Amino acid sequence: MAQNDGNNPFAAGEPFRAFFDMQGEAMREMFAQAMPGSGSGSGEALGASLKGMLPEGVSAGDLGEWAKAGTELQQMWLEFMGHQAKKAAKKSTEGKNLLDPAQWLVISQSMVEQFPKGAFDAQARLAQDSLALWKGVFERFVTSAGAGGESDDASELPMKDRRFADPAWREHPAFALLHQTYLMLTEYFRQAVKSMDGLDKEKRKQLEFAVNALSEAMSPDNFLLTNPVVMKRTVETKGQNLVRGMRHLINDLKRGQLTHTDPDAFTLGENLAATPGKVVHETPMYQLVQYSPSTKDVYEVPLVIFPPWINRFYILDLTPKKSFIKWAVDQGLTVFVVSWKSADESMADVVWDDYIRSQIDAIDRVRDRLKVPHVHTIGYCVAGTTLAATLAILARREEADKVKSATFFTAQVDFEKSGDLKHFIEDSQLEMIGQLSPQGYLDGRYLAATFNALRGKDLIWNYVVNNYLLGEDYPAFDLLHWNGDVTNLPSKWHNDYLRDLYRDNKLVVPDALSADGTPIDLTQVETPSFVQAGREDHIAPAESVWRITDHFAGPLEFLLAGSGHIAGVVNPPAANKYQYWVGDSNAPSLKAYIESAEEHPGSWWPHWLEWLEKQDDTKVPATGKRKPGGRGDTVIEDAPGRYVKTR
Repeated sequence: MAQNDGNNPFAAGEPFRAFFDMQGEAMREMFAQAMPGSGSGSGEALGASLKGMLPEGVSAGDLGEWAKAGTELQQMWLEFMGHQAKKAAKKSTEGKNLLDPAQWLVISQSMVEQFPKGAFDAQARLAQDSLALWKGVFERFVTSAGAGGESDDASELPMKDRRFADPAWREHPAFALLHQTYLMLTEYFRQAVKSMDGLDKEKRKQLEFAVNALSEAMSPDNFLLTNPVVMKRTVETKGQNLVRGMRHLINDLKRGQLTHTDPDAFTLGENLAATPGKVVHETPMYQLVQYSPSTKDVYEVPLVIFPPWINRFYILDLTPKKSFIKWAVDQGLTVFVVSWKSADESMADVVWDDYIRSQIDAIDRVRDRLKVPHVHTIGYCVAGTTLAATLAILARREEADKVKSATFFTAQVDFEKSGDLKHFIEDSQLEMIGQLSPQGYLDGRYLAATFNALRGKDLIWNYVVNNYLLGEDYPAFDLLHWNGDVTNLPSKWHNDYLRDLYRDNKLVVPDALSADGTPIDLTQVETPSFVQAGREDHIAPAESVWRITDHFAGPLEFLLAGSGHIAGVVNPPAANKYQYWVGDSNAPSLKAYIESAEEHPGSWWPHWLEWLEKQDDTKVPATGKRKPGGRGDTVIEDAPGRYVKTR
């Protein structure tokens, strides 16, 4: 273990603790110099910090409003603590709440601690020297700006970040120096990891992730006393922003989940998941929803959509203008979608085999219902991974003709380059997940927190600032509503999936895995396939999705869409957004594909429909059971069904 030399605060292998300490010392020094007379207590510091921002003529009545806000904050917190005490009394033990964003700092710190002690020491000494030099240059800049107000150079600070775009970050030298110091240190540590010797590729990526997570959490815009925008808002509202923010915070702590959107803005079946249809079949695993035709004639081959059971299926049936399902129905497709059940104790023994059997069952149910020999299929994300295994099993059983075509939305089969999620599949993380699933299923809120952590700046800390500090009202945003509508996962399946696929990459090894008694060999899949990837996808990176082209044996078309894991898929033609690229699907690499590709503006959905028509463009009248719930047709209930509403 490296010993602390007494002079280097980065010694003893604690670079991040030193980073935090340095930032804290810098803040205290800056505020002491910029705001004379401020005390050391947090209340005095807040008062002193706000003093320079108070408008002239503040009255006693204004001070009364401040006192009222303080009383409200105290009362709300006392009531919340009482609520928590009652909850704790009902349990013999109370574990850590990993849904609290702050707990992700603990996870990230634990990642850092796995690396050799003293690994940052030499770089840290250089960082201190660089910081001293940079600070001297910056102080000259501040002096120049302070002499005559904000100079032309003041808007051209050395480092930029959209979190600090508000002019308030430049209007006071202390805040300018604070956020510029933060950005410089953050960039330095990122570069230090990239240049660090003795780390294998995966360890380096994991450490990069940890550094990013910690630095995002420590951004000065996340804290009241170091965010001038929040301080101004606090003055303007006489503290009412903090009252609203405290109310938001307490509600989120009670529900164990960060709120991104107005929880009362949407109702399933009314303004979300509202495409008309019926539930025509159900099992303990899923409901099968069939949508009512909107055209006189329909394509003979029906479409069965398998959405990921990690999320609710209505990502493909948001508001009518964004709904892929409604659009597909309007094009003349007979559309079925599988609505997976959110896991509970009854699903404690569910494994991957059960999801594969469910896909085969849904395919057979649709074939039998409409008296057709085969169906088109779509698999989204993990359901696409499962669809690939399903196709391999059908091929091994000589039943491949049940599926006319397969479309994959951002689905991976080869996990060698599977992105940031791999940072959560080391033994320690897998053990933690197991501890979080005592009843046989993983609470979906934990998974939501994981995905949020992958984009912490946008999906965690941005909302901490807006919701808790600025006290802003929640927006009515359908996509964010869906993102927060979590589902539980069977823990056995989840752990097997992370180990066998993400960590050990067994799916691409012929016969290394089997399901329902049949070995899986992807090289036997000859089903015509359409593969879509998102160019900015951080969950299923395009390079990882591309790997499917190395394993399937049948005809395949690859398409690269603009944007990421969601917007890259949910991009209706009417929106006229983004773009897509079509190139040589037989190219030796994604890079070669991109070099050969032609860019097209707008949605890729019409291009996909053209491809589907090439597989079979026969049409039939939309009569009989093509219209679910008609005369003589027994159905269970209206779409979207019970399962999607079960929490």
